[in-house]
Amino acid sequence: MTTGSPAIAVTGLGMITPAGDGCPATWAGVRGGVSTAATDTQLKGMPVDFSCRVPDSADPAPRIGRKSWRMPRFAQLAVVAAREAVADAGLDPATWDGARVAVVIGSGLAGVSHLEEQTLRLHQAGPERVSAMLVPQLISNMAAGEVSLDLGARGPSLATETACASGATAIAVARDLLRSGTCDIAIAGGTDTAVTPVITTGFHQLGALSRRVDEPSAASRPFAADRDGFVIAEGAAVLVLERAEDAQARGRRGHAVLGGAGMTSDAFHPTAPAPDGRGAEAALRAALADAGLTASDVDHVNAHGTSTPKNDAAEASVIERVLPHGPSVTSAKGVLGHTLGAAGAIEAALTVLSIRDGVAPPIANLVAPEFGIDCVTGTERLQRIQAAASHSFGFGGHNVVLVFHAI
Repeated sequence: MTTGSPAIAVTGLGMITPAGDGCPATWAGVRGGVSTAATDTQLKGMPVDFSCRVPDSADPAPRIGRKSWRMPRFAQLAVVAAREAVADAGLDPATWDGARVAVVIGSGLAGVSHLEEQTLRLHQAGPERVSAMLVPQLISNMAAGEVSLDLGARGPSLATETACASGATAIAVARDLLRSGTCDIAIAGGTDTAVTPVITTGFHQLGALSRRVDEPSAASRPFAADRDGFVIAEGAAVLVLERAEDAQARGRRGHAVLGGAGMTSDAFHPTAPAPDGRGAEAALRAALADAGLTASDVDHVNAHGTSTPKNDAAEASVIERVLPHGPSVTSAKGVLGHTLGAAGAIEAALTVLSIRDGVAPPIANLVAPEFGIDCVTGTERLQRIQAAASHSFGFGGHNVVLVFHAI
């Protein structure tokens, strides 16, 4: 932790993912190591017709109620995750000082599904059939806006957009708001629901998606020698952050401490990571320095681990170089797929749970890793985790590393 900066505790967690509704369901699914990928009827006829979707049983709309008609799905998921996180933190929006509560929610593609639907309406039925709610359902700040409305949080309400690092960026920004004294409670995370025909095909054309259409459940295999791309997914996660002394004053210990954050840019290529991982390495080193830790203190890495050839190779090289002592390495994308702008927040929450419960989850579909890093394979590994790093990278060369440690 930077000298003089207050310790930031993670006091609440909320998730809704392809593994299920709520943190317990997602944590159980990730620990079980079984992929959630399946053929997707909404992608019928597309070159890649499978995904990882939030199950129908976890549909957020009924819980949102009558407001759900106006609320884009990516915002609905964020609201449900935020409610769970706030409840987990033991906070009551009816009694808190909303002016001292900040909301920071990241999203990669926000309401693109609504844009896709309304574009079809425009061309098929004419301008008069385009929804008046198109713009509010499209713009990326609406997840933060709807969470703020739902919880009565009247402090800063911000949206981060750093592609697949958006959720992690949101958490880092929220941490800074707390450190600066701008707020007393920060609700931070990420959400994305971009599993659409156009977006899925766009990723396919880019060569980013796995082509294992005959075996979707085996498609996402981070760090495997025969990996061929990621599986597109949807989901959301929210963390409640507070200054540790404030949490303790109200009788909450928290799950873990957000010790450090590092953010850099590759300045290399719009979509490809720097092959030597120089930007990611700088972010990891910055996060460790911010946390006041050395590389040897890291017991576990929740890797970005997309299952794409270039990303996994670059990330593995960084882990080998910066953390040569061999911490355990996992990637939740083998189970959950790539949730895009939500991934960094989901994986941050999972990293906190790994520290809390002393568990390193397995990487689904990985038998023999290509690289010399200590990937967890087969079944979960029970280990004492005092400090862990969560990696997030995004198109545009964004690199964000969050370092958490035990309280």
